[in-house]
Amino acid sequence: MITSEWLYWLIGAFFVVVAVLIAADAGHAKRLGNAAFWGILGVSFPVGTFVVSGAVPAWVLGVAVLVMVALAGAGLTGTTSRTRVAAVPGAGTGAPTGPADPTGTVERVPAQEGVAAAQGRSATSVLATTGPEERAASARRFGNRLFVPALVVPVVAVLVATLGPLVRIGDRPLLAEGSATLTGLGLGSVLAVVVAVLVLRPPSVATPVREGGRLLQAIGWAALLPQMLSTLGIVFTQAGVGAAVGTITKAVLPDGSLLAAVVLYCVGTAVFTVIMGNAFAAFPIMTAAIGWPVLVQQFDGNPAAIFAIGMLAGFCGTLVTPMAANFNLVPAALLEMRDKYGPIKAQLPTAVVLLAVNTGIMYLVAF
Repeated sequence: MITSEWLYWLIGAFFVVVAVLIAADAGHAKRLGNAAFWGILGVSFPVGTFVVSGAVPAWVLGVAVLVMVALAGAGLTGTTSRTRVAAVPGAGTGAPTGPADPTGTVERVPAQEGVAAAQGRSATSVLATTGPEERAASARRFGNRLFVPALVVPVVAVLVATLGPLVRIGDRPLLAEGSATLTGLGLGSVLAVVVAVLVLRPPSVATPVREGGRLLQAIGWAALLPQMLSTLGIVFTQAGVGAAVGTITKAVLPDGSLLAAVVLYCVGTAVFTVIMGNAFAAFPIMTAAIGWPVLVQQFDGNPAAIFAIGMLAGFCGTLVTPMAANFNLVPAALLEMRDKYGPIKAQLPTAVVLLAVNTGIMYLVAF
């Protein structure tokens, strides 16, 4: 029976390989801090398997998290320059890759004597990538084929999640219960990398790992915010925050006012999403506080409509919070925008309008 553990171990192995590449990049200004951060994260994935089984105490992972927080808080992660250096064929010319001014330059270690040195290239760096002109030429060359690897992920994920539970070996299912979706996502991601290498023909099969390492460093510790925030949502739910919020809202909510209850539920879900950065974490709190006891039980609302629209209201908060790093901070980092809060400022008017519309729709159609 296949469980999801293989995917966690594979992710951990990727982080460890990235850490090794960073550690080997002697010209990296933050080599040791980055290598330690991603290396600790990578090792924590397989260690988590043994923590769950009881073979390793949980405090080991707690210490790992604290060390990672210390490294990130001390500014020992991320990159110090947006200038790329040519390192391998197809790695670009070293021109700045975005409109932002470089925040510093990183001296690279000279290449070994031989062909690379004769060509005047630097030693291979995990930060090396293509320049704007080379990327534009590549886009013109491949056209819509660039989308093929990206489309492999959802197609494989849906097929495995749908058909995987039906496959059995003897009297036992091939996939463990509840693992089909993660297995499909992991398998789709692996196949997407293989397809990308076959279609795009990068200069080296190690290019996906090196590009992954470069992107991780560009994003920095914010890449872990979704994982941390989902954990925070579980902690809040287990701590009874939903019940506490429900007690407070019942004290301030006008008796018999459906409109006030709907507004409080939708706006509250959006606000909690802003605080927690994750609508999936905020939704159970506000649903336990207002959605179920007030809107469904007291006002006899349609649970499916209320909860679906309530989740959409939470997503309005996702648009305007830096805590939702994967939606707001990561794009700014990858596009090297001068204003890292640019996506939030652009999305704010849309979020306000959508929140008002969702609130009105719930009030009109869910009761």
